[in-house]
Amino acid sequence: MKPTKLNETKLQETKLKETKTKETTKPPAVLSDIKARRALARKHIEEGAVTAGYAAERETVIQLLNEALATELVCVLRYKRHYFMATGIHATSVAAEFLEHANQEMQHADSLAKRIVELRGEPNFNPAGLAERSHAEYIEGSSLKDMIKENLIAERVAIESYREMIAYLLDKDPTTQRLLKEILAKEEEHADELSSLLVGMKD
Repeated sequence: MKPTKLNETKLQETKLKETKTKETTKPPAVLSDIKARRALARKHIEEGAVTAGYAAERETVIQLLNEALATELVCVLRYKRHYFMATGIHATSVAAEFLEHANQEMQHADSLAKRIVELRGEPNFNPAGLAERSHAEYIEGSSLKDMIKENLIAERVAIESYREMIAYLLDKDPTTQRLLKEILAKEEEHADELSSLLVGMKD
């Protein structure tokens, strides 16, 4: 059965409508309205980097970061003591490792303090209660092997703490999460290096 002129006209009109629809349909918006974003940016300007889109519980994040800060500071102190107190045939190479770790832990502490300030918090450097706020312990160790073990245990504690913090944040605070992931990678490196030092070590 041949199409009538009326059917052909309707078919052409349908195709024309489909073409116009394709031309006028816009892709879904990825970003919020620019005027709304500008207005929000002007509100609470004193909060700096903490905008209306910040999805995490800010006070909780600051508390976690201060606990991480305390952990790093305790690790710096422990590594520093072990650096100066290391003795024995392996002391020179092990002490050098302790010092390198101490310096890197201090860098972590500085990065954490900086992020706390960015979140409009206050980094807690108060010596009072430092050991209680820290997740890792300050244990001196009586021998070079003991020192390595205590530092390795502390690194393993820090690794688990950072993993839990990263999991808690999810995608609510990508900047803090990225910082914690960077620190975690370095703590895992420290743990691997300390584990290697224990091989063949005598008491």
